Amino acid sequence: MQAVGSVMTNTVRYIDMAQSLCQKRALEAFRLDPAKWGVNVQPLSGSSANFQTDHTKKISAVSIYFETMPYRLDESTGYIDYDQLEKSATLFRPKLIVAGASAYARLYDYARIRKVCDKQKAILLADMAHISGLVAAGVIPSPFEYADVVTTTTHKSLRGPRGAMIFFRKGVKEINKQGKEVLYDYEDKINRAVFPGLQTSPHNHTISGLAVALKQATTPEYRAYEEQVLSNCSRFAQTLVEKGYELVSGGTENDLVLVNLKNKGIDGSRVEKVLESVHIAANKNIVPGDVSAMVPGGIRMGTPALTSRGFVEEGFAKVVEFFDASVKLVVKIMAETKGTKLKDFLAVQSAPHFQSEITKLRQEVEAYAKQFPTIGFEKETMKYKD
Repeated sequence: MQAVGSVMTNTVRYIDMAQSLCQKRALEAFRLDPAKWGVNVQPLSGSSANFQTDHTKKISAVSIYFETMPYRLDESTGYIDYDQLEKSATLFRPKLIVAGASAYARLYDYARIRKVCDKQKAILLADMAHISGLVAAGVIPSPFEYADVVTTTTHKSLRGPRGAMIFFRKGVKEINKQGKEVLYDYEDKINRAVFPGLQTSPHNHTISGLAVALKQATTPEYRAYEEQVLSNCSRFAQTLVEKGYELVSGGTENDLVLVNLKNKGIDGSRVEKVLESVHIAANKNIVPGDVSAMVPGGIRMGTPALTSRGFVEEGFAKVVEFFDASVKLVVKIMAETKGTKLKDFLAVQSAPHFQSEITKLRQEVEAYAKQFPTIGFEKETMKYKD
């Protein structure tokens, strides 16, 4: 945070040095051979990082269009249906397959997807945005053994500033039939797609902050942090199940849980609103069988941020209590709501008797949270403390 707020936000003489250092540290953090992998650290967000991996010669974002086909979960298990993925690829014949998701609580079978890519002569792009910190710490399997290109945001489990990176293979791809070396050609295409294709000046202060975060990611303390993230998430999932909540895939192997609320007769949008009102940040999320992303049936919650504040397993058991109280409140509000729209729900939620319950729960949440330091500032130094 100090680096992001430093003089590096300006164009200073050391920006090239800082960027080169950041690239070097990115390869070190993920244990990559610089002869075989390169990295672009300039993307401003995860969505643009994925967009910039288009491997056509077009450089204008407006001129680039993608034709996509999603692969799906086996709805009976909540795991990716790799057999169906392979069948779909045989029909669709994709040029690129993405291994990554924003709300998948299980590990990816990168080797299986690699086989499908090889069969279709497709590029394997691993989007590890949500799990890159766990990958850097070596506590879950890495996609780099199998992927051609790897994208990630930098502010989620990696715990850096808000930005993104694109890693790409370099060096010899194969020996052709004439016995000549064929090299990977991703580097120039990706670098040109980032600049000037989709963005102009890099955010040098963000790159400087990322260089700091990547150095932290190589330390024993960082690995201990990511191990605690996994341990916390495991306890989080276990406690939710004990409270009667259904988790997509039945549990978790990474840093998040996806709760299917349909058996409670409620949806993620309404739960998200009540959680927000009691100062709990979570995301509504689609679950298997959903037909609308606007009114999804689930809630996604992760453990890295609270782990950074010092929460351990017992803390996440307490979070489940707050979550459960919020869900019960949603059920009560819905019982008094006559309309079907979210605005009808919010109107009832604003009634005085519900506001008093929300205030009481919010005060309990705040009282518990205040035991743990908020990273980045001290209240005593703030100009406005209320």
